[in-house]
Amino acid sequence: MRSKKSLLLEQKTLNWDTSGLMAGVDEAGRGPLAGPVVAAAVILDDLDPIQGLNDSKKLTARRREALFDEIRARALCFAIAEASVQEIDRINILQATMLAMKRAVEALRLPPKLVLVDGNRLPKLAMRAEAVVQGDALVPAISAASILAKVHRDRLCVEMHERYPAYGFDQHKGYGTALHMAALQAHGPADCHRLTFAPVARSVRCI
Repeated sequence: MRSKKSLLLEQKTLNWDTSGLMAGVDEAGRGPLAGPVVAAAVILDDLDPIQGLNDSKKLTARRREALFDEIRARALCFAIAEASVQEIDRINILQATMLAMKRAVEALRLPPKLVLVDGNRLPKLAMRAEAVVQGDALVPAISAASILAKVHRDRLCVEMHERYPAYGFDQHKGYGTALHMAALQAHGPADCHRLTFAPVARSVRCI
């Protein structure tokens, strides 16, 4: 795996010196078997930096929650958007992820001149955009977006658990854990499951 230093050296070749606002974008929920995919876009205030931003997966749940509130209070602007389970099943998870990202960027109160997106794929946007591999650990605005998307989706999973307590969404957040797979085999899919995902499709045939 490439080091953070080598990634930074590679990405120095990108021309990010663009006048105007820069937004970071990231998603949460591509891998789970249930629930929407969520994307967030964040424009940070360079004059009011937020300490402790990092890839949301490297933070504790308590720290994510605290940063979620801090980002919302101190960012110049932010937006959180979703692509539904129905959209995921209709257009596939990759295209649904791009759709959620596009929605998040277009919902920003302030239009950015440059958008930096975590990963190696870009949604279709009206402004200039760059994909940044491991951007959630390298670019503070992408880190902030990853935190907003992760916390928002985790909260949706708690709501899903309240509607469908048999599946344990509050524990596994929709991922294909042993607990989740056992519940799928016992009860079949709920309305919030992604029917085009293979483990869910297999559970339909088993009931």
